[in-house]
Amino acid sequence: MAKKTAAPTMKDVAQEAGVALGTVSKVVNGIPVGKSYQKKVEAAIKKLDYRVNSYAKGLKAGKTYTAAFLVPDTLNPFFASLTYYINKALAKRNYRMLLCSTEASPEMEQIYLDMALQNKVDGIISLSYNEALKIQADTPLVTIDRHISPAIPCVASDNFGGGKMAVRELRRLGCKRLAYLSIGSPLPNEATKRGEGFLSACTEYNIPYEMLRLLDGAPFSDFTDFLTQHTTDGVLDFDGIFCVTDHLAKQIITFLRSQGHRVPEDVQVIGFDGMRDFATGEYLCSTIVQPIEQIAEVSVELVLSEDWSKAPPLVSLPVRYVSGGTTKE
Repeated sequence: MAKKTAAPTMKDVAQEAGVALGTVSKVVNGIPVGKSYQKKVEAAIKKLDYRVNSYAKGLKAGKTYTAAFLVPDTLNPFFASLTYYINKALAKRNYRMLLCSTEASPEMEQIYLDMALQNKVDGIISLSYNEALKIQADTPLVTIDRHISPAIPCVASDNFGGGKMAVRELRRLGCKRLAYLSIGSPLPNEATKRGEGFLSACTEYNIPYEMLRLLDGAPFSDFTDFLTQHTTDGVLDFDGIFCVTDHLAKQIITFLRSQGHRVPEDVQVIGFDGMRDFATGEYLCSTIVQPIEQIAEVSVELVLSEDWSKAPPLVSLPVRYVSGGTTKE
């Protein structure tokens, strides 16, 4: 049996490059050195296939270079995209992600949170449904869309502005009677501001409207019953609908078309999130696009910063409207 070759060390790299051990340490840790020295070290690293011992590096720095991300699930396209960009933002900083899919269970959230702390993660990013989440005061934690306390930074899109933007676009495109449809958590969260923005804009422009807001777990038939009740002689009472998510918008559009309503000719529909079709890359519908990559980047930047606790209670990022074939452009 061949003898197992020991992994090259930093000392081996220094010997191969013909430089001091401290020079190799500086290059590995991103500290500037002379260009000629850096080239020699990088060439030696490549030749020897040297790998940084992140565990030893972490022990020295008092870090694990790991961050946890608590997400309700990774089946929802928005959550899946957010997971991708969170991982990308962490990897860019040489951090690993501990992914915790909680299935929107408050009990599982607490279990995963405790597990993350036991594993000494350097920070936690959370999309939480648990209003009673028990967190140590010194835990580096950033939430997305949902507030836990004023002491914990929350990163979100401009949901209120997005709701107003949807109304402005529908009005610009000729809609005169609007409806807002939503389903979501009963806990206070940033996403509820989409409906508040819708209401504010309808009031501002004096546009007639109806709102149906359901809680998670409600059957989809509640939406179809609502739409059926607002249909007279085959004509829908609304010519514009704003849905709280693209996922809901897509379901509503499918139902409307099954009932003979043309989208966008008879009724125009705008969703929220900016989700794209997996196969074609096209938007699922006309939508208010969340800056998912920026949300991930800001969340990671905050949770890994030395002064994360001094961040503002809410960081609100701008949204934009994109036509996706369900409005008259």
